[in-house]
Amino acid sequence: MRAASLKPLARLMGRELLMTFFLLIGVSVVVFVILYLAPGDPFSVLLEGEMPTEAAREGIRQAMGVPTTWYSQYFAWLGKMLVGDFGTSIRTGMPVLPELLRVGWNTLVLTGGAMLVTLLVAVPVALYSAVRGVTLISWPLTILAYVISALPLFWLGYLVLYVAMRHFGIFPFAFASLGSEPKLIYFLLPILVLGLGSGAISEVVRHLREESSRVLDEEYVRTARAKGASVWRHAFKEGFLLPVTAIMATKVPFLIGGAIIVEQVFNWPGMGRMAWQAAQDRDYPVIMAIAIAAALLVRIGTLVQRVVYVTVNPRASQE
Repeated sequence: MRAASLKPLARLMGRELLMTFFLLIGVSVVVFVILYLAPGDPFSVLLEGEMPTEAAREGIRQAMGVPTTWYSQYFAWLGKMLVGDFGTSIRTGMPVLPELLRVGWNTLVLTGGAMLVTLLVAVPVALYSAVRGVTLISWPLTILAYVISALPLFWLGYLVLYVAMRHFGIFPFAFASLGSEPKLIYFLLPILVLGLGSGAISEVVRHLREESSRVLDEEYVRTARAKGASVWRHAFKEGFLLPVTAIMATKVPFLIGGAIIVEQVFNWPGMGRMAWQAAQDRDYPVIMAIAIAAALLVRIGTLVQRVVYVTVNPRASQE
């Protein structure tokens, strides 16, 4: 019985992992071509302050062992990437992967905490509205959720900075240079800003309210209510778990994009700041690694949503 229940999940995982592999290859090709066609090159950045002649750039390219054609460069990078070597930063000369893992963890903390803040704010409003309908409490809360989601993320970040420094004497974006004991507030403020200002709150409220209302009107839920059984237990999977995972999976790209802005505003040492600096320096190995990491995070969000859906409805693995 247990093996039979795991078979749909194993089928899904095998198919999705194969699709993920080809998706990452496609992302790498697109990003690499865009970087190759973009004006400027990293060798000119290395020769900053000098006259970057073609001969000088060619000398650096040969010294670094970089192939001349774009497809040779791509396949050389791809071969190393498949064995876990994302190359060396052109700017710093350090391996890309260790630094990416360090800043990637910081970005995961930021986006994961922001996702938790979004759910803590949106879920109670959505469920209350689904159960009670339009009331003097649910209507203002819903409007407030939409207003918060409409605020520009950078404006909200600078507003929080102003209030924190002006009225509370807190200097939030200084935590990147702190010692071994940073204050918790330095972490909470960027997470709160991203969780409130990413635009996900209104989407979660709307989607979860509609789905929960629909499920609560289903015949089997009304029958359970009439029998005195737990309505929450009958409506949990279809009315809460599936819509929440579905909407949050679609908001992962927006959270990652918003994290770039928040990391710049609060000096948060994550992938967003690393990508911004790499773009300024034309550090192509770093940009490629961050693009692959971001695509993988988005794909993981989608995969979690598929796994939850198949776990609730095993027949969906055959669709």
